[in-house]
Amino acid sequence: MKCPFCSFEESKVVDSRSTEDYTAIRRRRECLKCSKRYTTYEKIEDIPIQVIKKDSTRENFDKNKIVSGLIKACQKRPVSINQIEEIAGEVEKILSNQMIQEVKSDFIGELVMERLKKSMRFPM
Repeated sequence: MKCPFCSFEESKVVDSRSTEDYTAIRRRRECLKCSKRYTTYEKIEDIPIQVIKKDSTRENFDKNKIVSGLIKACQKRPVSINQIEEIAGEVEKILSNQMIQEVKSDFIGELVMERLKKSMRFPM
């Protein structure tokens, strides 16, 4: 990180805390050359995930599509909306943690089915 005053590349962190909305970390730094202080912010970089569909077209991943699909599929099943949202959240988390940019729709379907089986507590 370059000092905005003297462009020196080394600094020390004086204070570090989360922002009010917890989406970034605010760091107060002090330049080791000119001793002036400045603030930097660190944010998590979102990598958009592309879903490769069966016909080879690509579209952005949308957690809401999983939720709406599960709602339709589980209308006459004992699965609550909370469970459905939890399943969709888990799938989204797995895909983001793998740091992949493209994923086949079949793989997403398998992840959803695994989570659905666990939440219903009996094999399908």
